[in-house]
Amino acid sequence: MYAVIKTGGKQYRVSEGDEIFVEKLNANADDVVTFDQVLMLDSKVGSPYLSNVTVEGKVLKNGKAKKIRVFKYKNKSRSNRKTQGHRQPYTKVKITKING
Repeated sequence: MYAVIKTGGKQYRVSEGDEIFVEKLNANADDVVTFDQVLMLDSKVGSPYLSNVTVEGKVLKNGKAKKIRVFKYKNKSRSNRKTQGHRQPYTKVKITKING
C-alpha cells in the first residue's frame, strides 16, 4: 500500500517503513507527526485531498543539507561581486502507518 502526501509545497510517494527528507517541520526528534493532506491512496485519487485518510510518521532527526554557494556579479564592474552560502533545513521522517 502506498500514498502520495503533500507537505512543504512538495509531493512524496510513501509506503510504510520509508524514510523521507521533507522541508523542516516544527517537531523534535522522536515526535509523531500526522500528514492529513493525502492526494492519493493506491488507486483512489482525491479532489484535491482524500477525506478520512492520514499518514503517520516518526521524526528521526532535524538537520541541514549540504552547503551550496551562490556567486553573484555584474559584468564589467569589479566592485559588485558577492558570494553567499545557503544550507536548507530538513526533517527526516520514517513513515509508520497509513490510515485509510
